[in-house]
Amino acid sequence: MKAHDGFYIDGAWHPAPGRDTIDVVNPADEQVIGLVPAGTAEDVDAAVRAARSALTGWAATPPAERAERLAALRDVLTARKDEIAETVTAELGSPLAFSQAVHASVPIAVAGSYADLAATYAFEEKVGNSTVLHEPIGVVGAITPWNYPLHQIVAKVAPALAAGCTVVLKPAEDTPLTAQLFAEAVHEAGVPAGVFNLVTGLGGVAGQALVEHPGVDLVSFTGSTAVGRQIAATAGAAVKKVALELGGKSANVILPSADLAKAVNVGVANVMSNSGQTCSAWTRMLVHTSQYDEAVALASAAAAKYGERIGPVVNARQRERVCGYIDQGVAEGARVVAGGTESPREQGYFVSPTVFADVTPEMTIAQEEIFGPVLSILRYEDEDDALRIANGTVYGLAGAVWGDETEAVAFARRMETGQVDINGGRFNPLAPFGGYKQSGVGRELGTHGLAEYLQTKSLQF
Repeated sequence: MKAHDGFYIDGAWHPAPGRDTIDVVNPADEQVIGLVPAGTAEDVDAAVRAARSALTGWAATPPAERAERLAALRDVLTARKDEIAETVTAELGSPLAFSQAVHASVPIAVAGSYADLAATYAFEEKVGNSTVLHEPIGVVGAITPWNYPLHQIVAKVAPALAAGCTVVLKPAEDTPLTAQLFAEAVHEAGVPAGVFNLVTGLGGVAGQALVEHPGVDLVSFTGSTAVGRQIAATAGAAVKKVALELGGKSANVILPSADLAKAVNVGVANVMSNSGQTCSAWTRMLVHTSQYDEAVALASAAAAKYGERIGPVVNARQRERVCGYIDQGVAEGARVVAGGTESPREQGYFVSPTVFADVTPEMTIAQEEIFGPVLSILRYEDEDDALRIANGTVYGLAGAVWGDETEAVAFARRMETGQVDINGGRFNPLAPFGGYKQSGVGRELGTHGLAEYLQTKSLQF
């Protein structure tokens, strides 16, 4: 049981003035494993004031020195890698091996990439008779989700610090223990007081206060498209910049020239990873009609192997949501070939790895983000039909294409989405990540992620 009674503000832990707390529940056994304070608008105000006070000094800190603090942060996270993995497993339910390989390791790589970028990025450049300056945008309000708790924090905080911004973080209420651990790492890394601040709390209270606060210059949010719209509307009224990484309904397009078995097996693994709680998951598998039945059989067999290998979804509400989509898929005429709504375990918020066949593009399960271990397999007649289906949602976050490389690249170029993996291309922490359409505004990771936290000034000579 980990009980935290304070917020990290201005370089120190301060007891929460209020008495309201948030229970942290292990979704695998439904036991309360921690408590954190529920922050108020007043707590957020204290954090923002600390960030504003620290802004001038941190913005003026040479990039090389900012790079040193980020490198130190990377080293602290590396030293605490096992603790990070155990914490994520406890509050998210992720299997420990996945927590070690992804939840702990990827943020370390991202933090390291921004240590390198802070030292090498051209914060000034000559353009004709002008000197163009890339300056920190100011105080950043970062609101992060629960599905990749540390990665989403690092993907916002690291580029913000590299840019010279200061940050107030409001993490998801389901996974605040990882955020507490991160704040400890920031302190241990020697980041100056006020540069990073943490307030735990509910989205409708602490999160809303952060978005509305006049001392916040940019709001970076990852979460649902519905909440993203609300944040954009509120920020727009104040002419405040937003960076939004929102929902997805990504297509995994398998061309006839692909290695069908490999494409299907990797596709199923992608959807079941993190119990399906990945915004960029390839939740729609598109297969040519001539290979459809074989693909369905392969996917069904592959999904069955994940029954004891994936963790639970994050909470009871999410399990109900996912099972509701499964019921709706059946009601609309799709055929369950693996899984279903029956829980595979007596305790915990587990959902059986589920595969639907006979899915048509207009069905709800083919249009809306489910955020659980649910795959829909759709058939197409030719490439134009496949492209119509792939682009036929309001989302455009990620996707995949399998087949002859020339054909696959040509198809990927026509997809309306922010990132496409060709024949199982590996994750690249330097490549920009973000969406088209209602999947968001802006980019994360690499130089494009750093640019989100900069504003531009030109000096003419």
